[in-house]
Amino acid sequence: MLYIFDLGNVIVDIDFKRVLGVWSNLSGTPLAVLSDRFTMGEVFQQHERGEISDEDFAGKLCDEMGIALSFEQFATGWQAVFVALRPEVIDIMQRLRNEGHRVVVLSNTNRLHCNYWPQHYPEVAAAADHLYLSQDLGMRKPEADIYRHVLAAENTAAADVVFFDDHPANVLAAQALGIKTVHVTDRDVVPAYFAQ
Repeated sequence: MLYIFDLGNVIVDIDFKRVLGVWSNLSGTPLAVLSDRFTMGEVFQQHERGEISDEDFAGKLCDEMGIALSFEQFATGWQAVFVALRPEVIDIMQRLRNEGHRVVVLSNTNRLHCNYWPQHYPEVAAAADHLYLSQDLGMRKPEADIYRHVLAAENTAAADVVFFDDHPANVLAAQALGIKTVHVTDRDVVPAYFAQ
């Protein structure tokens, strides 16, 4: 079997409220205002596909939110999204590989975050056979092509795959291709799946 794990809120806990909290403190803009203005819109998606630089992304997102931050301040907030590793999922990934299964990560991420999480959570790469990252592939979930790319690269039929993700749209897109999916709504879902 091929097991595909999303990164955020599947292997590593993330929280965008922490990002906005740092930006609020640095810019003097109320958190409620930033919460209203922050969207994962086109600029966000372009960054995840690697279509714009980190600096362009920072500038455009600051413009969208109406705040003035240096790139360093922006990056400090942006990295605050990461909370902690889920060691129980790392253990499961390693166990699956020891049993002869193929284990990969498929994540919508970006260059700026990839300067951070691999250094702080080296366990992720160590527990996976391969990392499929949106900004390297020029596509992102829930686009069907990114799933097709992984299936082709892994030379695996959709019926022989289990995919874990926290976003309903990503889960539905994978299901549409015949991939077995598990919607990860909290940290108990993955361990419970393998305890069955």
